[in-house]
Amino acid sequence: MTPAAPFAPLRLGRSDGEYLTLDGSRAVLMGILNLTPDSFSDGGQLGDRESALRQAEQLVAEGAEILDVGAESTRPKAQMLSVEEEWQRLAQVVSVLATRRLPAVLSIDTRHAEIAKRVQALGFRMLNLAFPQHLFSATLDDPQAAQLSRAERLSILAGFDAIVVMHSRGTPANMRELTDYDGDLCETIQAELSLTVRMLTDDSHLLLERIVYDPGLGFAKTAEQSLQLLAETARLRRDLARPLLIGASRKSMWGALTGQPVDARLIPSVMGAAFAVAHGADVVRVHDVAATRQALLVTQALSSGRPAS
Repeated sequence: MTPAAPFAPLRLGRSDGEYLTLDGSRAVLMGILNLTPDSFSDGGQLGDRESALRQAEQLVAEGAEILDVGAESTRPKAQMLSVEEEWQRLAQVVSVLATRRLPAVLSIDTRHAEIAKRVQALGFRMLNLAFPQHLFSATLDDPQAAQLSRAERLSILAGFDAIVVMHSRGTPANMRELTDYDGDLCETIQAELSLTVRMLTDDSHLLLERIVYDPGLGFAKTAEQSLQLLAETARLRRDLARPLLIGASRKSMWGALTGQPVDARLIPSVMGAAFAVAHGADVVRVHDVAATRQALLVTQALSSGRPAS
């Protein structure tokens, strides 16, 4: 395992009233609970509330310590939803999920401030910002973002224990056209992430200590660029000096590499997660929690020469 740069421990409230601490000592599995009918990978599989709740419980039983709930597809060319369209997909599941008191942190994957506020009131303690520019920029054709004041934005962010800021450019509609990066790819990604964080937080020390970075594999990145960033996990973790989240599960870069369709990318996805953790990632966001957990146990055992404790 690659030693990771230190950071102030990040304490996240779990749904059962206990806490999860990210402190660089071990990696955490984030399980994906996808309520999106048109996702690139598993859209439409959780078509009703009960199946979604069963899946949430299964992911936690398999080892997920964070549940990331999303209802808007971010695949290329996906149609972006209004607040109420997204809430219609989320409401019945998140309102009940919050009462199940699962031993996991509840995370919301959204670009809408209003959605963030609603689930925050239900006990969601992590905000996974899809296209984080939308929370503060009026240039992305997002009327709600244009109306969000600085005070409102900072208040919403302050209500979460952790804020995942993912690198992205543009929107799902045009991100494939925004893959030109000048100079060193890692340096450019880090610079753009840092700028986004400064704009989101206004350099609030309180909020800066809650940031988790995500290089955004597949978002305004070619397959080659995504693979390069994954290969540079240790460098990203060292230079950003904050918890690092890697989301490589079932992504198109594996299809480009292996020629396999999305439902046949388990092996590369699991290997990618194991590589990321071995090189310092603090959180890996995955569809296949049980298989990834096994891979991480094997990786740790091979690295230390003994079974994981």
